[in-house]
Amino acid sequence: MKLLRPSSVGPVAAALTLLAAAPVAAETAGRPVNVVLEDQFRNRHETQRLRGDVVVLVYAERHGAEAALELGRRLHLRFHPTADQAEASQWSRQPVVGLPNWPAGVRVPDVHVVPIACVPEVPKPLHPVARSRLKQESPHVSVWLDFEDSMRQTFGMTSGVPNVAVVDTHGRPQGVLSGKIDDLKFEELVRRVDLLRLQARPVVHTAVLPDGPAAGGVVPASGVREPAAGP
Repeated sequence: MKLLRPSSVGPVAAALTLLAAAPVAAETAGRPVNVVLEDQFRNRHETQRLRGDVVVLVYAERHGAEAALELGRRLHLRFHPTADQAEASQWSRQPVVGLPNWPAGVRVPDVHVVPIACVPEVPKPLHPVARSRLKQESPHVSVWLDFEDSMRQTFGMTSGVPNVAVVDTHGRPQGVLSGKIDDLKFEELVRRVDLLRLQARPVVHTAVLPDGPAAGGVVPASGVREPAAGP
């Protein structure tokens, strides 16, 4: 398993081909899920803590790890372009790009691209060794470690290639892509993520009072209106 620092992962070397778009397991389809894993620093992570944002889980077993990390880096930079010039320690903390016609003063949903190394073949006595190696190869960016094969059981997985599970702002799985993604499929994935973000757009309600000498115009849905100015 070779894991690379963000600054050392280069662009995708060649055009890639999508292999499959697999539905999530029947028992999780349409229901919120909560993926609970630790990273190389023994920090516990839960996807349910990221509700309100879109979560993109990019995962693979040993033979697909490098391609998955490259894809995850590309996705992160697409939604957080300032990360390309940021220090390694700030790479994961850059602001997300905005959305068109988003209400002023309302928080824009973020996109959390989470790299996950699926290593169920590593015996428990060697878990500290795996964490130590990851800390050396990725000292700043958190990589979640799946020692129990939970990603395969929850979402399904194709070996040897990246797998991408998209979770919406309500924590519901929205499908899985398994395979190598070319530029066209990459743009389709980006559009799908942005659509899920847009679906979280709050509805701004207004109320229209009947025409009349004492009432008129548009007031907030709360029904509270500023008093009319005097003559």
